[in-house]
Amino acid sequence: MGPLHGVRVVELASGAPCAFAATLLADLGADVVRIDRPGAGAFGPADPLSRSRRSVTADLKDPEGVRRVRALVDRADVLLEGLRPGATERLGLGPASFAESNPGLVYARVSGWGQTGPWAQRPGHDLSFLALAGLLDSDADPSDVPARPAPPSTYLSTFAGGGMLQVLGVLAALHERSRSGRGQTVDAAMVDGAALLEVMVRQWRDNPGNVTVTDAPFYTTYACEDGLSVAVGAIEPRFYQVLVAQLGLDADELPDRDDKSAWPALRDRIGAAFRARPRDHWAKVFSEHDACVVPVLAPDESAEHPALRERTTFVEVSGRPQPAPAPRFSRTPAAAPRPAPHPGDDTERVLRDWGVPA
Repeated sequence: MGPLHGVRVVELASGAPCAFAATLLADLGADVVRIDRPGAGAFGPADPLSRSRRSVTADLKDPEGVRRVRALVDRADVLLEGLRPGATERLGLGPASFAESNPGLVYARVSGWGQTGPWAQRPGHDLSFLALAGLLDSDADPSDVPARPAPPSTYLSTFAGGGMLQVLGVLAALHERSRSGRGQTVDAAMVDGAALLEVMVRQWRDNPGNVTVTDAPFYTTYACEDGLSVAVGAIEPRFYQVLVAQLGLDADELPDRDDKSAWPALRDRIGAAFRARPRDHWAKVFSEHDACVVPVLAPDESAEHPALRERTTFVEVSGRPQPAPAPRFSRTPAAAPRPAPHPGDDTERVLRDWGVPA
């Protein structure tokens, strides 16, 4: 099931961006086989970064383990890896190793700073890539003096800038292979992905009339009476008018929303109104009015929200809610996610299914 049914993918177990890319491909129907180290610990069947694939163990420091992996990659359409640049070459599993045995292989790599360049071997984390690409500066909290950028609550460059970029490269290379019959190497770097995510911020900053992500009192979060929060995205004047009206404020008595010097005072007025009632009161009020105001939900709450529950945005895997496969397809829908395997559970079956001699 799924539009990638029949595509064979070998995943060399590595960090989160590569694991996320493998999850997305598996969700869309690819037969993903993860290569785990013998004795590798399992994260449990509800691990969303290990779901819907099979596991084969191989010791990559042992020539026999390398031969096993080579035999699988020779039969694969895609290889995913997220190791330090040069690591697979040292193991004898670099792209050049398969140029003759599998010329149609799409060899997709993801790293922090890319396979080339002066920083290729430097360590880094999500925050590092966001900062250097210029994206973190856009999230400075204007109430701090001096303004201090706030780390995002999710790993943007790891998942959106890394794993999704790796998947995009795989799909583009597979499409090109359908015409040329030839594979190629995909070099996805998290810092490159972070820079791409900044494209709209750069455009907006070139126009002094636009607001950045966190500096406007009508595009931020507010605490409510019970200590929970709401998110306000009333950028457009029509949404702002509804926001003010439903908060019981008089627009004529409020500071001018177009005067940035008045924003602290405006933020105080709006904040005081929200603090007068609990979060769920405001959630009900604004569910009936278009003002781009929604409750800030905890992960377990979001899975139970009526809008997301009706759309089946989350599905249950091993007793825990996980994001459902996305996007959705009318003719080749994705199957329900399967629990994560224990390392090595599928070694014999995969070797048999893929035609690898025992």
